[in-house]
Amino acid sequence: MVMNAMADADNPTEMIADMGCRARDAARALAGLPTATKAAGLRAAATRLRAAEADILAANARDVAAGAASGLTAALLDRLKLDPVRVAGMAAGVEAVAGLADPVGQTIDRVERPNGLSLSRVRVPIGVIGIVYESRPNVTADAAALCVMAGNAAILRGGSEARHSNRAIHAALVAGFADAGLPADAVQLVPITDRAAVGAMLAAEGAIDLIIPRGGKSLVARVQAEARVPVLAHLDGINHVYIDASADPDMARAIVVNAKMRRTGVCGAMETLLIDRAYPQTGALVAALAEAGCEVRGDSAIAALTGVAPAAAADWDTEYLDAIASVALVDGVDEAMAHIARHGSHHTDAIVAADEAVAERFLAGVDSAIVLWNASTQFADGGEFGLGAEIGIATGRLHARGPVALEGLTTYKWVGRGTGQVRG
Repeated sequence: MVMNAMADADNPTEMIADMGCRARDAARALAGLPTATKAAGLRAAATRLRAAEADILAANARDVAAGAASGLTAALLDRLKLDPVRVAGMAAGVEAVAGLADPVGQTIDRVERPNGLSLSRVRVPIGVIGIVYESRPNVTADAAALCVMAGNAAILRGGSEARHSNRAIHAALVAGFADAGLPADAVQLVPITDRAAVGAMLAAEGAIDLIIPRGGKSLVARVQAEARVPVLAHLDGINHVYIDASADPDMARAIVVNAKMRRTGVCGAMETLLIDRAYPQTGALVAALAEAGCEVRGDSAIAALTGVAPAAAADWDTEYLDAIASVALVDGVDEAMAHIARHGSHHTDAIVAADEAVAERFLAGVDSAIVLWNASTQFADGGEFGLGAEIGIATGRLHARGPVALEGLTTYKWVGRGTGQVRG
């Protein structure tokens, strides 16, 4: 259900409180639904998304035109733009979530105490989840599907760049949920894009149980600074690929070019390439990036060796989200790990190496949510991990880490079964 935006724009706090109250009722209903009912709702939503393709693409065209006119970067426009393939992928992602194992009700572990009391930890929904996101309209579908399948109600606040796309996608989803008899307020879309609506969500303690921001650094930093509701977030995707001296050159070239250039605007894109000084084909590796259309900025050693532009100090701490990469030579895996510890964002880091001992040292020593051996950082995606759609990649250490999907959207409660035990 979408509220009247004009009626509520003057009082975002009251609007979010009302949405939160209705979401709480929907969450209670969702929590008790069997897996088959939730899955049927998602499949119906996927059907409605496909049927609404023309409306969704027309709405998206308005957003893309406005974004281009306002000067959005090519990377942001790529995140914003939909086409028939992406709409089909969005619907397929919703269906994929419907086919995943339902975590709700799963027993995590069980112990029987000496007095015969049986204690279990059982997964339960979190409740009401608020999601604040920017230019990616596919988040509307991904977030809705994951929240509903995990038994949560969702309050979505998309960015102004994708307002028309989000409304069209949300309308299709809600129609599908209604077809399957799911609660009308299972997924609500905040009808205004005013920043005050975000502030109201961040202050909605008691109405919203968890906030998940997806967007640029300034958005996530604001959410983390102002929220009175628990936050599940990551700031940057400053991801590294380290090429060890033992790396196979063909593999190294393929992984590096893919990690940077497959899609430069995703959070799993490589931003910094670290190369062992003993690696024999540094020049060819840098040239491969340049030939793929990447602007390369090197440390003094790389600049002297290859003639690329010198990197500034800020380059090592920058998430470009564009066809730009910083490259540095390092003295082996220990210096590579030290560089990542200083400049990384605990998102995704990879090593390319034939030496298993070196690779295992990297995998154990790099403190990131995702660490990879001989694979592109572009695999930092819930779908690629077999989790279906993801709601984001968390880089903190509490609750959930890495791609957050169904299990990450649950908590647990203790269930005790006794036979009349009393405590002395």
